Amino acid sequence: MPLERITFVTGNAGKLAEVQAILGKYIEIDNHGLDLEEIQGSIEEVSSAKCRKAAEILKGPVLTEDTCLCFKALNGLPGPYIKWFMQGIGHSGLNKLLAGFEDKSAEAVCTFAFSEGPGCEPMIFQGRTEGKIVCPRGPPKFGWDPIFEYEGVTYAEMDKDRKNSVSHRGKALEKFKTFLETYKAGDSSA
Repeated sequence: MPLERITFVTGNAGKLAEVQAILGKYIEIDNHGLDLEEIQGSIEEVSSAKCRKAAEILKGPVLTEDTCLCFKALNGLPGPYIKWFMQGIGHSGLNKLLAGFEDKSAEAVCTFAFSEGPGCEPMIFQGRTEGKIVCPRGPPKFGWDPIFEYEGVTYAEMDKDRKNSVSHRGKALEKFKTFLETYKAGDSSA
């Protein structure tokens, strides 16, 4: 059965815009904001469980996404809890977490999970970008973009095309795009 439309499960307009910019010419993307319970576990376990639940609720092909921001000095924290850290302490609080450490390096991790529908095991597509945490620079429009620096520029300072080509999300979506091309060619076991 050909895959022509997928529901991206997010309530975040910024994430939706990035996904549409990268995948929009390959597949039609609907959007549905579900509040899905997140289990405790590895990035992959959390992503798979969330995708399975979304496929059951929406009764069709779904794409879910989880983002982590992992500080090396804090052994990977805040990791998958970055959303809650941002809501609780913001950019300045995240910087203060690293105030006593010389190591400001961080890894941005994006994990997409895709399921063809209820009962289908999710497939994982992950992208990672190494960078460092800096004082906020650039417009504070999208999450922690102003404090994550890659090659001297924060995500917030980059234009959309540049960010999509180097970001953790862009890398994960490139892997998913390759899968879609194979899937559309008739081999869904890729």
